[in-house]
Amino acid sequence: MASIGTYNTLKVTRETGSGYYLDGENLGEILLPGSVAPKDLRWGSAIEVFLYPDSEDRLVATTEKPVATVGEFACLEVLTVHPQHGAFLGWGLGKDLLLPFREQGEQRLDAGDRVVVYIKLDERSQRIVATTKISRYLSKSPPRYAPAQRVSFLITHRTPLGYHAIVEGSYSGLVYHSNLGIALEPGQVMEGYVQAVRPDGKIDLSLDPVGPGRFKDLADEVMDALAKSGGRLPFDDNSSPEAIRDAFASSKKAFKKALSTLYRQRRIRFPEGGGIEKI
Repeated sequence: MASIGTYNTLKVTRETGSGYYLDGENLGEILLPGSVAPKDLRWGSAIEVFLYPDSEDRLVATTEKPVATVGEFACLEVLTVHPQHGAFLGWGLGKDLLLPFREQGEQRLDAGDRVVVYIKLDERSQRIVATTKISRYLSKSPPRYAPAQRVSFLITHRTPLGYHAIVEGSYSGLVYHSNLGIALEPGQVMEGYVQAVRPDGKIDLSLDPVGPGRFKDLADEVMDALAKSGGRLPFDDNSSPEAIRDAFASSKKAFKKALSTLYRQRRIRFPEGGGIEKI
């Protein structure tokens, strides 16, 4: 069954001067404009296309790929704001994606802003629209993640406690400021680790590995880096969180603890002028 707002593999039924008509099954014949069709497309061929209503609400097919499809979250840029309808977002297609005022809550947007949205199909109009009311579209089932499990997450917004995130496109998570040392931006897609799954189903996240072996692993990584660099590195307790994150994918807090472990083990020293040296 073909569906609007997703990718579908459909067969060509006929060719016209404006393009190719595809068998949209339950949706009827659907035009694939010649401007976005492969040159070698023929009658009877099967092709993967994205289905969406055009500016005149006619259902069309395209080989262009949007940033996200119906049922997914994404961070998109506001291109224009219409005083009656809402904000129009760029999502990789010729027709921009509407974020109606009623779907913005108290949030008001200007051109150039970036906003995290959920993309959905309006059941009444059969139009694809965006909404910032993302919490209602997160999974209600209990997360089945274990502590220290590696996950991907999308940063949505900053709070006094930390940064809210959508974990694996399904669950609510939080990265605490105390676990960071660097600023994050809404729309960033991060790789990190589950610290804990709370009773309410929300997930505490960390950018660093968790568990008793994390500092040992990082200490070993520092020693490997020292060996490859000739025994000296320009990083120490005074290095910026950003520099440490870029070099070791670690928070400054975890890095300092790893250095302390190595120093106590007499494996490194802190020379004058900064940095660390292998003993």
